[in-house]
Amino acid sequence: MTKKAQELKVLLSSPKKIVITTHKGPDGDAIGSSLGLLHLLKQLGHKVQIITPNEYAEFLHWLPGNSDVITYDGNEVKANKITNEAELIFLLDFSHLSRISTYADTIKNSNATKIMIDHHQDPDMDIADIIFSDISSCSTAQMVFEVMEAMNMTKYLNKAIAECLYVGIMTDTGSFKYASTSAKTHNVIAELINTGIENDKIHDLIYDNSSATRIQLLGYCLNEKLRLYPENNSAIISLTEDELKKFKFKKGDTEGFVNYALSIKGIKFAIFIAEKDGIVKLSLRSKGGFKVNKIANKYFSGGGHMNASGGVSEYSVNETIIKVEKILNKYKSELNKSK
Repeated sequence: MTKKAQELKVLLSSPKKIVITTHKGPDGDAIGSSLGLLHLLKQLGHKVQIITPNEYAEFLHWLPGNSDVITYDGNEVKANKITNEAELIFLLDFSHLSRISTYADTIKNSNATKIMIDHHQDPDMDIADIIFSDISSCSTAQMVFEVMEAMNMTKYLNKAIAECLYVGIMTDTGSFKYASTSAKTHNVIAELINTGIENDKIHDLIYDNSSATRIQLLGYCLNEKLRLYPENNSAIISLTEDELKKFKFKKGDTEGFVNYALSIKGIKFAIFIAEKDGIVKLSLRSKGGFKVNKIANKYFSGGGHMNASGGVSEYSVNETIIKVEKILNKYKSELNKSK
């Protein structure tokens, strides 16, 4: 960390054109870490632009600096021009170019120096010139803070940076309940709160700011679409595109739905299946030692963390359910272990 941080510090010692990007369908950690870094780099005198592959949930739009974000989808010409002129490119919260979809070729062909900061497993070590990778870290947002520390730049920590990094850490730790939440995490959170951020209001803006239709959709999922497999300690929730349209779905509305299935007593493995824009996507969550990233990688061209991963299916929602049911039976012995 120290050696790489010093390399980065040298690169940041003079004003540069910088692009920050993150994975497709950015979540709280992706946007929080990106915006937190943006506010640091602007203080250092750099010209900075965040480019995301596509849009992200509306409940993240209140974050300071959100107006500085452009999406690649629909703004390709502008985004390509900015990227081609960049001297530094930060790759945050992903470690394979496939995670940035159609923006990948532009990043790959850029002559800019690339810096990756990420906490996912099995990183592509050829993705960047300087790589900060820590799979034990709870979030990329925490890693951004740690890189600031290693560069002796915490003096630049302000309320805007703190709000963004707090959101990244809070959302990727399930409000600090996941096993990845360490003593270091709580120390970082203390530093962020000391800047004057209102952590209760941040929590409210992220978790308690739902539309009525989102709550109705959640109720429909739990009452009508929840399938329990007690013999396999598992649960499935599924939604078709027509069902999403019925509840006036907006991006981010199903965020966290899979965790309701996982919260049921005895459930160790929960799967949320949803058809969006003609693509069937899966969110997989688990408790204990059951590795859902292996399931996502082997069967659904996906990946992620041991207890939280995602993937895609080439089949319909109903066909995907049948496929998942077969997988549950295949891993029955693992799912029925006491720990």
